[in-house]
Amino acid sequence: MIFSSSIFIFGFLPLFLIVYYCTPKQGKSWAILLGSYAFYGWWRVDYLVLIFGISLLSYFAAQIAYNAKTEVKKKWAVRIGVTFDLIVLGYFKYTMFFMSGLSDLSLALGGGSMSIPAIILPIGISFHTFQSISYIIDVSREDAPPARRLVDFLAFGSLFPQLIAGPVLRYKDLADQFETRTHTVEKFTQGIVRFTQGLAMKCLIADNVAPLADRMFNLSAPTGAEAWLGAVAYSIQLLFDFAGYSAMAIGLGLMIGFKFIENFNAPYVSLSITEFWRRWHISLSHWLRDYLYVPLGGNRKGKVRTYINLMLTMVLGGFWHGANWTFLVWGAWHGLWLAIERMLGVKTGAPMWPRFLAWPMTALIVILGWVVFRAATIEDALTMYSGMIGLNGWAVSLDQVWQIQPTEICMLLIGGMISVWGPAIKSIMHNTPQSLRLGSTAALFAIATSSMFAQSYSPFLYFQF
Repeated sequence: MIFSSSIFIFGFLPLFLIVYYCTPKQGKSWAILLGSYAFYGWWRVDYLVLIFGISLLSYFAAQIAYNAKTEVKKKWAVRIGVTFDLIVLGYFKYTMFFMSGLSDLSLALGGGSMSIPAIILPIGISFHTFQSISYIIDVSREDAPPARRLVDFLAFGSLFPQLIAGPVLRYKDLADQFETRTHTVEKFTQGIVRFTQGLAMKCLIADNVAPLADRMFNLSAPTGAEAWLGAVAYSIQLLFDFAGYSAMAIGLGLMIGFKFIENFNAPYVSLSITEFWRRWHISLSHWLRDYLYVPLGGNRKGKVRTYINLMLTMVLGGFWHGANWTFLVWGAWHGLWLAIERMLGVKTGAPMWPRFLAWPMTALIVILGWVVFRAATIEDALTMYSGMIGLNGWAVSLDQVWQIQPTEICMLLIGGMISVWGPAIKSIMHNTPQSLRLGSTAALFAIATSSMFAQSYSPFLYFQF
């Protein structure tokens, strides 16, 4: 069950909201917990044990650390809790990657191949693990109070609007809301508007551009036009797919009284990679900064160490996305540019490029990074790069021309315009009379759901992470 499905929009969500609003205040966390477990269990009931186990152990590890009388006991509670979470994540997400590497090494040394276990990756495990780790660390540092009730933390850990693909939440940002959040018609209406916007981003733009990107990335020898078309199409698909999910998650949160942090802020208008990471997947950027970059030393141990910390943080951030060399290369690519920009003072001043070049150069760096991010293997990425520099010619082949649909190009252009002029469009919509805004939302909902019914199953891209 995904947000952009009829069973969720017309079945699960209305039923959940009815139960939630009929539940007394003290029982609303129970309603969230049970509803979230039902949502997750729709995928696999047996993995509910995993979600519950991670949450439970993280809760008690944080409690022990918070109540510890000695620094040694506190450190061990944190180490055990964080290590457990990382072991679970590592087993499900990286066992096959490392076993495959060992098997290749064994064959290279003249030995036999090793059997590689087929492990099903639980959806949302990366987000759930990061949120659990941040809770343990925040409580141990006394940056956040421990959850007042176990059910509140269990509800936070399984919160269905964002459990599967973010944004990455921290309990300290929602602690007060679990106790004192408000439920108003205005907030609920805002939630409907945000959910509809996200649904349209997913169903109208991302899903219509996706076939174009898929075909171009599947070519064995793409031409220059085909490779660039595929790279740009995927850049638009990924933004509108993931930002669409985040908007839907924020909207669902508002419907039940929560205010989640914004996860995107027009990232494709950035004038530097440093700015891009302040605008793209903001919750993950903050998490990597606070729980990885700063503990590594941040910028406190000299310039060279700062550059190393930036590189290492981004490489690990790339590896978090998936057990594949492509994600490591993508992380290293962004880490390299962050280090170069820091070296040239981008953090404290103007972009490293002349202003008229800053936007196109940043966009170019981002798009080149998305190629290896999207590719199944390094070899596939190199195939696309070879096409992008014209090694296979430049024109779109006749085999591809007839497959390109008008809707694909139309939605690609609309997505591109929204990506660049989104802030201006948002400002115009904000100043629009409420009646007109609600009317346009209703029309957009009708169009998006009609498109949703006409399409086949299309999961969100970040489900795989």
